[in-house]
Amino acid sequence: MPITPAVDLDGLLLLLPHELMGLAIIVGMLAIAIGRNHFVSTVIATSGMLAAGIAGAMQFYELTLGAAPSMVTALFVLDALSALFIALLAFSAMGVAIMSFAYFHKLADARDEFQLLLSLATLGAITLVSSAHFITVVIGLEMLSMALYGMIAYPIHSGAWAAKSLESAIKYLVLSAVASATMLFGMALIYAATGSLGFLDISVSTGSLFYLGLLMLFVGAAFKLSLVPFHLWTPDVYQGGPLPAVAFLATLGKVAVAVFAIRLFSQPQIGQLPVVTSVIALVAVASILVGNLLALRQTNLKRLLAYSSIAHMGYLLVAVLSISAATAITEVEDSAFALESALFYLLVYSLLSLGAFGCALLVSSSEDEAAGVGDYRGLFWRSPWLASVLLVMVLGLAGIPLTAGFIAKFQVFFAAVGDSQWGLLAAMVLGSAIGLFYYLRIVYQMLMPVLDTEESFALREIGIESLGVLAVLAVLTAVVLWVGVYPEPLFALIAFAASNF
Repeated sequence: MPITPAVDLDGLLLLLPHELMGLAIIVGMLAIAIGRNHFVSTVIATSGMLAAGIAGAMQFYELTLGAAPSMVTALFVLDALSALFIALLAFSAMGVAIMSFAYFHKLADARDEFQLLLSLATLGAITLVSSAHFITVVIGLEMLSMALYGMIAYPIHSGAWAAKSLESAIKYLVLSAVASATMLFGMALIYAATGSLGFLDISVSTGSLFYLGLLMLFVGAAFKLSLVPFHLWTPDVYQGGPLPAVAFLATLGKVAVAVFAIRLFSQPQIGQLPVVTSVIALVAVASILVGNLLALRQTNLKRLLAYSSIAHMGYLLVAVLSISAATAITEVEDSAFALESALFYLLVYSLLSLGAFGCALLVSSSEDEAAGVGDYRGLFWRSPWLASVLLVMVLGLAGIPLTAGFIAKFQVFFAAVGDSQWGLLAAMVLGSAIGLFYYLRIVYQMLMPVLDTEESFALREIGIESLGVLAVLAVLTAVVLWVGVYPEPLFALIAFAASNF
């Protein structure tokens, strides 16, 4: 679909979600300067995210009524894909902000700045998904990463957390900086080969600079997505970081980078290059197998979810590769279906992962986290409703029927079948079988009888500060089950976003 440039006033309206998030950040800083109040800071942050999400949803609705996708200068593209994921990211960030309020409720330190960092990271994420130019990619990526460094290290002054959070933040800082520098170098090489920084209309060059630039871009994105062999930071950062920061990193942080990667590598002139498809296929198989195999040995829930996320990003790459394969043999319908499968999988994964971290967050606090899988022993007898929510999320991540996770994985599987990606299908089947074992181990622990010993983890008492978390988990559970039983409405939204992309 042709994209029309926007005039100045229209451009300001099109960037309304970004402006609302920026306004929330400014108001939040002023509120902290006037007087610290954790509740007020949370309300300001969640209000900005809610307003940005509504603005993104309204833009998506206008596009469904026939409005044309638009460019705001050469930097931003406002189409159905960006509008849909702006809304998803903003609403998901609002859920993380509500969860973090309960988590940091008793933190023996200043708590307001976490909401500011969260808002800044959200602004970076929505900038990244609406980028049409490498300059805005760098701005969005660095805004997201810089805020995450502070979020991961946030409880540094809180007793036993100091060493763990600082170590995780430094690891992520150093390795993320290397990945960002690699991506910058790749962009420079692509510019040298093509003379353009607008990645939506890159003309393919046969020179070695172009191929090396694409490879460096993929390496940087692979680090951000925790793909093998660039995954080594993931379990350590997940384990040492506070749950709200890890939940954001595992969901919104990866979704934003994944949307950029899908925009870039699903373009026919790039996705059909043999060197690109070969590298993506190799990384996908390695991520699926390594992520699932290493998750088998984990006794820490956050490390288990970290390795699980590596495998899930491998599944996502299978769908991305199917887009290129179908386009290469001019199967337009198969290519569209593969793109829809990739976007659907990305959306469902973010909901399931956010719900799983939300369950862990509800029984944890900044003082003590339910980190081990054994800490959830007997959860069905101690808190049946929370165990039921965690069960839904775990079974969804495992791809069990009647959950959104099954529909998402089936879509990716079917897209790979349509494009005869038999090697990737074999890796998916083997990885899913392995994953079922360690996911069901969590369920097994929840069904075990409670041990009345001093070593048993004492669940945090749920007070009034956690009512918002309960509401978020209720909404996520309802959406996961609804999509698992009746996915057609979400399919329609994703199909429209893919057709207007």
